Amino acid sequence: MEDYHVAKFMQIQQHELGLFAIYDGHLGDTIPSYLQKHLFANILKEEEFWVDPTRAISKAYEKTDQAILSQSSDLGRGGSTAVTAILINGIKLWVANVGDSRAVLSRGGQAIQMTTDHEPNTERGSIENRGGFVSNMPGDVPRVNGQLAVSRAFGDKSLKSHLRSDPDIQCTNIDNNTDILILASDGLWKVKTFYFDVSLLSWK
Repeated sequence: MEDYHVAKFMQIQQHELGLFAIYDGHLGDTIPSYLQKHLFANILKEEEFWVDPTRAISKAYEKTDQAILSQSSDLGRGGSTAVTAILINGIKLWVANVGDSRAVLSRGGQAIQMTTDHEPNTERGSIENRGGFVSNMPGDVPRVNGQLAVSRAFGDKSLKSHLRSDPDIQCTNIDNNTDILILASDGLWKVKTFYFDVSLLSWK
């Protein structure tokens, strides 16, 4: 299994936090397993977290990727996408992602994609500026240097000079019109539209 998740609530400094994540690994499960254990801890260790969650999340993503790369001899050559959601006191939601795992929020029955799919074709300029290339072989998806189907990821040391690990981050308010938040790896979204999944789960 190369997918790992987090789903838990905790109390910190009189705040209630909901922590949710999907980590979708490739070339092994050591990187998603590492993220499951360390990414949220690293985010919460950032001194700025309570005053500027967006900056804290971004810094923690980068620091976590650097830690993974520095331990590549132990963790291996694989990598992982990530989508994380942090709910603070039940009213503020921060969603961050690298790669193609998605978060979709249903509000008033309407599906809102909270993440950005980081795919080689859409970030071709960044990849090429870093000395890489995007392959487009018939019958296959675009890949970085003919290998990886995402343009941002944790790990992947052999490709890291051509990849990014900085997340896209969105914040939204949670209110009585909020129905459900779905986090899932690309395996689900390839076979289901998020409009279908939101309507189905809301109905259930």
